[in-house]
Amino acid sequence: MFALEDHLSRRKRGCLDGHFLLAMPSMSDERFERAVIFVCAHSEDGAMGFILNQPQPLSFEELVENLDLDSQERRDADKSRKIGMSECARNFPIQFGGPVDPGRGFVLHSDDYMTESTMPVNDDLCLTATIDILRAIKDGCGPVRGMMLLGYAGWGPGQLEQEMAANAWLSCPASDDIVFDRDHSAKYDRVLSHMGVSPAMLSMEAGHA
Repeated sequence: MFALEDHLSRRKRGCLDGHFLLAMPSMSDERFERAVIFVCAHSEDGAMGFILNQPQPLSFEELVENLDLDSQERRDADKSRKIGMSECARNFPIQFGGPVDPGRGFVLHSDDYMTESTMPVNDDLCLTATIDILRAIKDGCGPVRGMMLLGYAGWGPGQLEQEMAANAWLSCPASDDIVFDRDHSAKYDRVLSHMGVSPAMLSMEAGHA
């Protein structure tokens, strides 16, 4: 399996690191229909990324309750003080990141939150996959921008390159504003606009923006 941690720790970026992948009309896998993917890691060992436009019905508050992040003493103290979760935490987005390991969670976020386990993805975005960041978000001291992603999309050595040659994906450098855009239904067309491509002009021919 492609080791994201090993790739990011080497800090040698692949040509698609920090890029968008946009599923083309020729995409045969219905799980990726009109998918917008942010590539976090790409090397000769494979690639890994997250779908950005498939929100989940699970709320952050429900996630915190399911994970039981706080001790009983802290829950009792918060209840007695009537301190609730911050509005930012309540609205923290949770999305389906991809079909691989869907029980594992990742937080893709701005670089204003850093711990020893935080891994830079590019100059502005980081990835943290430890439970400490969820506590920080709950307590109102997490990153300014971020999203929780359940699972990821992964490719073996040379697989993504083969799919791109078969015109399954279109690629372009990512935009942070689009990454964190909450309008999921419009994100696909917004990436096309970012590429300078009109949806009406999208063809079955291979191409890379």
